[in-house]
Amino acid sequence: MYEIINKKKRGLPLSADEINHVVQGFTTGHVPDYQISALLMAIYFNEMNPAETAALTMAMANSGDRVDLSMLNDKTIDKHSTGGVGDKTTLVVAPIAAAAGLTVAKMSGRGLGHTGGTIDKLESIPGFRVHLSGQEFLEQLAQHGLCIAGQSTNLAPADKKIYALRDATATVDSIPLIAASVMSKKIAAGAKHILLDVKTGSGAFMKEKQDAETLAKTMVEIGQNCGRKTAAIITDMSAPLGRAIGNSLEVVESVQLLQSDKCADPRLDALCRTLAAHMLSLAGVGSMVECEAKVNHAISSGAALKKLADIVEVQGGDRSYIENPEKFKPAAHIIPYPSPQTGYIYAMDTEGIGLAAMALGAGRINPGGNIDHSAGILLHAKTGDYIREGQPLATFHTGSVGKADAAIAKFMASIRFEDVAPQQCPLVYGAIF
Repeated sequence: MYEIINKKKRGLPLSADEINHVVQGFTTGHVPDYQISALLMAIYFNEMNPAETAALTMAMANSGDRVDLSMLNDKTIDKHSTGGVGDKTTLVVAPIAAAAGLTVAKMSGRGLGHTGGTIDKLESIPGFRVHLSGQEFLEQLAQHGLCIAGQSTNLAPADKKIYALRDATATVDSIPLIAASVMSKKIAAGAKHILLDVKTGSGAFMKEKQDAETLAKTMVEIGQNCGRKTAAIITDMSAPLGRAIGNSLEVVESVQLLQSDKCADPRLDALCRTLAAHMLSLAGVGSMVECEAKVNHAISSGAALKKLADIVEVQGGDRSYIENPEKFKPAAHIIPYPSPQTGYIYAMDTEGIGLAAMALGAGRINPGGNIDHSAGILLHAKTGDYIREGQPLATFHTGSVGKADAAIAKFMASIRFEDVAPQQCPLVYGAIF
């Protein structure tokens, strides 16, 4: 390990054997964390070339269980978002893609900090079971073409150990380490096709577009080098995605989108349709025009909504909450908040708004913390909207009225008003194949 650390300290590339030695040794406890910490800092400053990054990805993917989907069809696909505020696209896109003929194998995580987690959203549905055995996961995919489950505790365990050290040593924001972390879990999850939704903007981990592009290119290159057909879409997170922020609130908004004409946010609707069409195209279903038509039909026919309800039922949840989303229990305290002034909403600090929702109880600070599934924020106006003083700006949902004052203050500190309209950011900045 001393020689490996010294080599990377001097900016030299590590071989696949050296990287395997590091990952296996740390996973089994034979390499101490202080040496891994030193190596992580050397990687942070000297980076890794594509071969090193691919080797690290595969070493972490091979550190635990690997899901074998070879007995299924050749249309298996996984979709991953780098995270943001109000990002409920998996709840919409996965059933659309499955209704259009793909096999969507999705292992999702929980939210932490200002970003939400798909598993937390689904657990707001009474009875929904996220922990499935490997056999249950495969059988559900074979029968229904869709499964959204929590990540296996032994899926890329090296990544979990390394990420904990990255978090403690200020090396989280290293593009090779981020890319290897994401892709190790995607490779271990077994899908033949991987679509990446890489966010950029004030609510994303990659605040700058150039950094998002670099991360996207790195992850796509890893996927291709590891034998997976991979593409990335770079999308905007300069404002919350959709009108709802918070777990059950986001499930309701997702259902409304799948009810064809009830989505209140055209950018959320457009992004979900775009991502679903790219999933179909990536899997070889047809041209983009043909794939877009299939996506529109899956929504308009009700097939995607039925698919979501079916999956909820198969995983132990009450499907009536999908068929009648008004059944979700509201928060104990619902506080409307009017606009304090007249003007355009010129910009939003999206991360700040996510932290405001977390303060209401919708998110967790620590991985094992509790959340209030009914807590969150409903936005009545977003970036670019003109609003008059006294008109509804947002509604705050919380189980504790004592949490509301700090959350509202954080929210208002994240909103910038101006007399002129802002230039709207593109919804999609580009695609990388």
